[in-house]
Amino acid sequence: MTTPEFDRTELAWRISSRSLGGNCVEVAPAGSLIAVRHSRRPDAEMILYTRAEFAAFVEGAKAGEFDDLT
Repeated sequence: MTTPEFDRTELAWRISSRSLGGNCVEVAPAGSLIAVRHSRRPDAEMILYTRAEFAAFVEGAKAGEFDDLT
């Protein structure tokens, strides 16, 4: 599969309102994908997920599946 190219400066990045001290990830819609990056390193690697993958993660987080990691 070929990774699509996006101009990261054109994406509408969002950060959680619960982010403390910049230690958070940012997300942005990127066509049919969701882009994820570290808020302190906006020019570093950007990871792309399908909307189904991202939805599965969000649902798991809402259900408390990752609570032991915080």
